[in-house]
Amino acid sequence: MKPRTQGFEFRVLCNDGHARAAVLTTPHGDVETPTFMPVGTQGSVKTLTADEVASTGARVVLGNTYHLWLRPGPDRIASFGGLHEFSRWPHVMLTDSGGFQAFSLSASGGKRAGATLKKLVAPSEEGFTFKSHLDGSARFLSPEIAVEVQSKIGADIQMQLDVCPPGDSPREVVERAVAQTTRWARRALATPRKDNQALFGIVQGATFGDLRRAHADELGALEFDGLALGGFSVGEPVENMHATLAEVAHHLDAERPRFLMGVGTPKDLLIAIGCGVDMFDCVLPTRNARNGQALTRFGRVVIKQARYADDRSPIDPSCSCFACAGGYSRAYLRHLFIAKEILVLRLLSLHNLHYYGEIVRGAREAISARRYEAYAANALNALASGGD
Repeated sequence: MKPRTQGFEFRVLCNDGHARAAVLTTPHGDVETPTFMPVGTQGSVKTLTADEVASTGARVVLGNTYHLWLRPGPDRIASFGGLHEFSRWPHVMLTDSGGFQAFSLSASGGKRAGATLKKLVAPSEEGFTFKSHLDGSARFLSPEIAVEVQSKIGADIQMQLDVCPPGDSPREVVERAVAQTTRWARRALATPRKDNQALFGIVQGATFGDLRRAHADELGALEFDGLALGGFSVGEPVENMHATLAEVAHHLDAERPRFLMGVGTPKDLLIAIGCGVDMFDCVLPTRNARNGQALTRFGRVVIKQARYADDRSPIDPSCSCFACAGGYSRAYLRHLFIAKEILVLRLLSLHNLHYYGEIVRGAREAISARRYEAYAANALNALASGGD
């Protein structure tokens, strides 16, 4: 496709059913897709250096606009040459719009809880006002401000401000969210941004397949560099999410990258890639690591369990991550976790991100060999066979 933004191009190399292997070219390098993007909420993937994150195969990190806007602030980040220089991440940087966190954190008084989205008051046409979870100060976020903040942060890929209703919202609420997201999409595109910063639109519609398809067509008619699927994993049954992805993901414009926002588990990735999704982000691998969970091809290993007190084996003997290849035993990792030593959080985070990197690397290879269905089936069967 013809690039919409300077320095960007998306080329599909191979299709296998709806699954596809592609290359996204950006000013900060090429990204092979399908790809998983670790989340660096505050400008850092928790406990890891930029080099360590890159060692897992990641070539895109997601920064959180809401948190970076509040602290340290976009002007300060810009004064350091943008988030790439500020965080020392040399590869591609994507930022979300900040809307989801503004909704959820202000509604919950700063607590993490997806269920609190149900308590939200609908935004105004111009945007919405919320209170900072840091100091309670009033803030206003609009489609224009979201683009301006992300431009100062210096992201390679920006996301439009959208309206994300809870997963169990009635149809009329979802219809209003879709219509408002479209209006905000046009305003975001009309806001000046740097010539080398791409902008993605966000398709909403909850689990109403007809609304999703119609919205994908609406946003596909606009000059976005890519299209994302937002509003999943916000309270709807996971089987409904998977069914809707199977219905709508491949419906998004085939000439642009498709990004599934905030999802998910290894099973989610394997299913969604088969539906035609190219890009993923989720806090799960690093958050679970900090809770003492190692994610493996055979399911979770909850390292604090007493059964591992004398276990000399690594997390996964077939894994080539630093923790496993380095010979760190489950017994040692359990000891560190019980003793509250920071090293275990780093090792588990490295392992989990490496595992996610292996999922998408294997997917790319399988698609290129036109055997993705068998690859996904084998991986899903292994996940279902074991773990704690």
